[in-house]
Amino acid sequence: MRFRGNGKVLVIVPAFNEAANLRAVAEDLRCFTGDVLVVDDGSTDGTAALAEKLGLMCVSHPFNLGIGGTIQTGLKYAFENGYELAIQFDGDGQHRADQIDLIVGPYRNGAADLVIGSRTLPGGYKMGRARWLGSRFFFRLIKLLSGKAIYDPTSGFRCYGRKAILLFSQYYPDDYPEVECIITAARYGLTILEIPVLMRPRLSGCSSINRRKSAYYMLKVSLALIVDSMRSTPALEDAEPWI
Repeated sequence: MRFRGNGKVLVIVPAFNEAANLRAVAEDLRCFTGDVLVVDDGSTDGTAALAEKLGLMCVSHPFNLGIGGTIQTGLKYAFENGYELAIQFDGDGQHRADQIDLIVGPYRNGAADLVIGSRTLPGGYKMGRARWLGSRFFFRLIKLLSGKAIYDPTSGFRCYGRKAILLFSQYYPDDYPEVECIITAARYGLTILEIPVLMRPRLSGCSSINRRKSAYYMLKVSLALIVDSMRSTPALEDAEPWI
């Protein structure tokens, strides 16, 4: 399959009740020269109205779909509008716009289709012990199932190249997809690379994954990874926007 590169870049900002953080995120992204799309996942705090007030493109879900549905909405938009690259950039303020070039570089150099900004490689953001242990668990499981060594599989700071946009606009996991989509990418032969990046603690609010949810999360994702690794690989639909 051959694609035509056009250089268009879209930053996808998934946002569920992130009105307290969105202004700072938008200000940070002023140094970014591409397009910014806020995907409002059924927020009730005025996130969508604020995004429009800030001059950002915004699409809204009528109700909360979760992070998987939110990212896929952004990737569908990227696919349908012919973007060559899509950057996943969380709406909670943890990700830094000055790190975008680091995860775009490997794609531009032809080294990767999917680039993950890693907090655990040397030089990255220092996460808490519980998250670190979870990452190590998924590192080992992914290595067992796919042969890929991904040290920070739960990072949501990602660069999707043309092939990854095509793939994930059609097939993207639900709920907590960061780990599972690595298996999917590997199954379709995409090249995955990690780059150490700097991150911040979230600006306001708290993570949707608390201690009570952690055990459920690890069990659910582990079972999904095992099932996904055994599935057949269906063909992708036509990639006409890039041909």
